[in-house]
Amino acid sequence: MNKLTITQPDDWHLHIRNGEILKTVLPHTAKRFARAIIMPNLKPPVTTARQALQYRNEILSALPSGSYFTPLMTLYLTGSTTSQDVKEAAECEHIYAFKLYPAGATTNSDAGVADPKTIYPIFETMQQFDIPLLIHGEVVDQDCDIFDRERVFIERTLNDITRQFPNLRIVLEHVTTSDAVEFVKSAPNTIAATITPQHLLYNRNAMLVGGIKPHYYCLPILKREQHRQALVAAATSGNPKFFLGTDSAPHLTGSKENACGCAGCFSAHAAIELYAEAFDRADALEKLEGFASFFGADFYRLPRNTRSVTLIKEPWLVPEFYGHGEINITPLKAGEPLAWKLEVEGRKY
Repeated sequence: MNKLTITQPDDWHLHIRNGEILKTVLPHTAKRFARAIIMPNLKPPVTTARQALQYRNEILSALPSGSYFTPLMTLYLTGSTTSQDVKEAAECEHIYAFKLYPAGATTNSDAGVADPKTIYPIFETMQQFDIPLLIHGEVVDQDCDIFDRERVFIERTLNDITRQFPNLRIVLEHVTTSDAVEFVKSAPNTIAATITPQHLLYNRNAMLVGGIKPHYYCLPILKREQHRQALVAAATSGNPKFFLGTDSAPHLTGSKENACGCAGCFSAHAAIELYAEAFDRADALEKLEGFASFFGADFYRLPRNTRSVTLIKEPWLVPEFYGHGEINITPLKAGEPLAWKLEVEGRKY
């Protein structure tokens, strides 16, 4: 297959920051996706409906002229989140979920929750108002190996949350292990998961063999090949519990290439093309549309998109960086060829 037309996809997990970085990265997403769940881990974090609406206005102002892209806002859960915050979010047409970051788990997560049990009353209110919970599923204990943190979070925390709140819709974001895949597959239909392009395409060798490659460093970290294979099997299975979420996370190149580099892969520049490459390698391109365009919308109870996008199997070279002036962002696969190219209204990108 050298040409593939699918319903326009959505990105159910996206970081776009704010300010000049937002203006640089947003057009890439807007070319490819109709909608995206916007992560709230700014500095300071987006914790109230009012802040979410202000952030939404900044995003809309940064969109290219004529764009149809719609940002779907979320709120950051903290120990200070109240039931009134949940109620206001549920009543706001532009807010679609709350995000749980274990404190210290990833970028800008210091305001997160140290012990999720302390906010169980908030989960109860979320369940009452039927607003989804999005989870960065890792423990942060210093005695837990970084490659085990997702599995241990499921065992220690997520199993109990799902038992205590059986009607709470939960997305376990950016799953990285066979353990997470099996958990989601065996869980009720209220539980779903997103999968990133980097976790479908790479194992930890990509980051560590032949020298440390900081632009492959993300959290949760890339895992063993057996886990990557489990993710590919889940993504290409047609199981509606698994859908697209890039977790595209832009950082300035200098913040990645230093003694303590930031976690996150910037993939928005070629997001759907990277997924096409992963599905093509698995000989499962016919399953891409469900994963990219249908299952996430269905889980969030939103209408499926009516526009379409076309992908052409035509190699192109990923630029070394995106941005200008002080904004320099190194993308995933910088300087490397990609097999698939996006075509929008007859123009190739």
